[in-house]
Amino acid sequence: MSGDPRTVGLAKILVGYSTEVKEGEVVSIDGESAAAPLLLAVYEEVLKAGANPVLNVALEGQIAAYFKHASDAQLEWISPFAEWMVDNADVRIAVGASTNTRELSGVAPERQTLRQSVTGDLMTRAMKRSAEGDFRWCYTLYPTSAYASEAEMSLADYEDFYYGACLAGDADVLNAWRQASKETERLAEWIEGHEEVRVTAPGTDVRLGIAGRRFIPCDGRNNMPDGEFFTGPVEDSVEGEVSFHLPAVIGGREVSGVKLRFEAGKVVEASAERGEEYLLKLLDTDDGARHLGELGIGTNYGIDRGTREVLLDEKIGGTVHMAVGASYPESGGVNESSVHTDLVCDLRLGGKLEVDGVVMQEDGRFVV
Repeated sequence: MSGDPRTVGLAKILVGYSTEVKEGEVVSIDGESAAAPLLLAVYEEVLKAGANPVLNVALEGQIAAYFKHASDAQLEWISPFAEWMVDNADVRIAVGASTNTRELSGVAPERQTLRQSVTGDLMTRAMKRSAEGDFRWCYTLYPTSAYASEAEMSLADYEDFYYGACLAGDADVLNAWRQASKETERLAEWIEGHEEVRVTAPGTDVRLGIAGRRFIPCDGRNNMPDGEFFTGPVEDSVEGEVSFHLPAVIGGREVSGVKLRFEAGKVVEASAERGEEYLLKLLDTDDGARHLGELGIGTNYGIDRGTREVLLDEKIGGTVHMAVGASYPESGGVNESSVHTDLVCDLRLGGKLEVDGVVMQEDGRFVV
């Protein structure tokens, strides 16, 4: 067990608050071996809750070995264990703990998109069960040197930053998130019921229809850290262009300087300063990959910088993110795809978010 009490604090949040694990439930705990201290802490909390944990740990270097040696037939094979989990587990707690965020940089993009298209059905089934209330899930990270390096921080500073964003050092960790969620809920309530969102920023002027769509406040249930509210924009409504200011690491590749232009909801032009070939292949994965599945608005001002890790960057207070691909059914979105890739647009330097002509946010600060 790690000597850092914040690891135990984070485990308590994941089990007791995010997924509210109950006696007798089956809980899938998935993660990478570098996250062993957190995985063990989560395992203990699940047992204390009277539930049945199933621990699934990937070894360091396993995913790189898989893409190096697997044939197409092996890439297309779905483990019956994975299928059983998607259809039967009550809860899934997943922990990312990469020790090399670029280990897949040399993998041919079509091999990654093939695997993504094959596993897309699992994602669709999981999202459907989640929307129906039959399945609860949460994704978090365990601080590693690789994540710290991407964020251009020392590991100690990154741990302080990460656990701070998760409120894991708080004396009452469960109540801390209940308090933090109130503002996110207020903003989600304010925006719902309107017709159109317009986002303007350097290189950005885009309109998204939101009529009849639900805005979901994200208060630490599915992601930790959290802090956003999102919807699935009306599929054929998106018009205009967006410049995404923060670089992201997607499938082991840095994709940065992304620009997308939309007509009638579809990406008709796409470019990137880095990772363009991979971006274009991602957009061609299937029919739904060129439509937006999500518009999200960040509310976590404790995350104040880009880290090249989208779990954190999409929550930055003063940013919006848009995901190409699958929408979450509970938002009213109906776009289907095996892709769901978030890209972040920073509104803190001259950006504006308007809802039916009323300014909701200016220069990254909410004014409603």
